[in-house]
Amino acid sequence: QVQFVESGGGWVQPGGSLRLSCAASVSMFRPNAMAWYRQAPGKQRDLVASITYGGNTNYAESVKGRFTVSRDNAKNTVYLQMNSLKPEDTAVYYCNRMYSPGSWGQGTQVTVSS
Repeated sequence: QVQFVESGGGWVQPGGSLRLSCAASVSMFRPNAMAWYRQAPGKQRDLVASITYGGNTNYAESVKGRFTVSRDNAKNTVYLQMNSLKPEDTAVYYCNRMYSPGSWGQGTQVTVSS
């Protein structure tokens, strides 16, 4: 059973913006805190941002002020608005539950380069 489907990635120049979406199965989404993670080539998967079911958010220091996480509980979907993108943001982005992660989806590739 597919639990997470990420989309919205692509190539963008430094300073650009992208909006990622993650459609989750009901069992994974409700009433859980959700999170976005990213994994660059040769590196471990890191937490980028999280959001509780009620909408409280937290961010990694490297993305504070540039990324915004949000969710639509009626659509079982979580979003990541990424602004002022930098080359170091290049990675595959995944979503999952913040606690007790389920199976990982295929992720969505974000490439920031000129």
